[in-house]
Amino acid sequence: MPLLSLTLRSALLFAAVAALVVSIVGFYLYGDIAHSMRREAGIHTSGRVEYFRNLLTNQFPLSRLSENPHLFENMLGNEWDILIFQRPGQPPLINVNPRGYVLPTVTPVAVGQPLNLSTVHLAMTPDGIPIRFVSALVDNDDRETIQITAGHLMLNETRMLEQYRYRIIEATIGAFILIAVMGYLVLRQGLKPLRRMAAQARGIHPDTLDTRLSEQGAPPELHQLIGSFNQMLDRLADGYQRLSQFSADLAHEIRTPINALMGHCQVALYQQRPAREYKSVLVRNSEELERISRLVENILFLARAGEAHSAITPTLLSLNAELTKVADYFEGLAEERELLLDCQGHGQVWADAILLRRALSNLVDNAIRYANQHSQIILRGRRTAGGWLIEVTNQGPVIPPPSMARLFDRFYRADNARTRSGNSTGLGLSIVQAIMTLHQGHATARCDADGTLCFSLYFPDCPSQTCPAA
Repeated sequence: MPLLSLTLRSALLFAAVAALVVSIVGFYLYGDIAHSMRREAGIHTSGRVEYFRNLLTNQFPLSRLSENPHLFENMLGNEWDILIFQRPGQPPLINVNPRGYVLPTVTPVAVGQPLNLSTVHLAMTPDGIPIRFVSALVDNDDRETIQITAGHLMLNETRMLEQYRYRIIEATIGAFILIAVMGYLVLRQGLKPLRRMAAQARGIHPDTLDTRLSEQGAPPELHQLIGSFNQMLDRLADGYQRLSQFSADLAHEIRTPINALMGHCQVALYQQRPAREYKSVLVRNSEELERISRLVENILFLARAGEAHSAITPTLLSLNAELTKVADYFEGLAEERELLLDCQGHGQVWADAILLRRALSNLVDNAIRYANQHSQIILRGRRTAGGWLIEVTNQGPVIPPPSMARLFDRFYRADNARTRSGNSTGLGLSIVQAIMTLHQGHATARCDADGTLCFSLYFPDCPSQTCPAA
């Protein structure tokens, strides 16, 4: 079953609430009117009994009262009202009861006691019509006690209330339908900016990611949504651009060694050659294959590191020992370029040992490649707020700010002419960034005006969700 539209659901809900309010108000007024009618019927009935009590008390004999029926006609509210005069416990002397209704036996109000609403009683006819009646005693001029009972059959009031109930139901249904229709039209007009936004969003494709939703004509309530949507488009456009650049760079990186392999093989097969030349071709091909292998391995590492469920188990490592291991590994390569490796820092850092060494190795390898000859490469670790900061500093050429902002991008090289060597894949710093993300830390770089380049790795103290249980 398809879901109703937001406009229709809102209109129906608003109409239902409005109809509920109308019905509550209507039935409240209905109850108030019914209460007022019962009260008025009680007052009129008590007034009739009080009138006849006064009449019999003021030297108006019962016999004369029975000879003047017009007095009853004037006092009764309608032709179905009841008026009974009788001596207590005896048959009625005067009995005006057209429908012959039998009233329940009640204790009459004593002689001289005033009548009020609390002395009014309620009875029901077989048809469910309420009767408000009063029974009271009075002593006439002959010192004879007479019981007067007067009742009012609320037939007209019941019919009026029934009609009023029907009017309430009709008004509720009418209000529901009218408000639902009007609410639908009003909401449809009010949601017009959303439809306009949807139309603009439908026009955004991969080749038009620079298009943004316009806030012009949109109500203030939608400005935040439009702003958030445009920010999402900015992130998508940036990610799509990076992905396109990554694909192009990946194709270029793979094409170069493949073309080299194909060229080597074609030259070797062009004519008969000595065994040593074939061996030389195989050596060169093996080097190119190793480069492709490293490239694929690095790409797989970045892909796995980017998965949301990737996790590591850090351990407490000696900072000085890890820095020294990496420095010792690159000592020979540094001596070839007449560079000096210096380790500074003591403490313990929470990290994955293999990943920490890989990140430091990439940074030191990068420093050895591009540091000025006869300069110093410093590996320093120091305590900072909430964790440890490991810095790899070297002296080299000044890197412009636009290139600094892209140093950690995949396949990006700040100087293609200098760095596109057979051993460089352009993924080293991207791997460092991915390793730091796995550690819930971050990697940053800065280059001073004198060419001092410093890479910083921030390792936070062990998070509770990754620390091994004690």
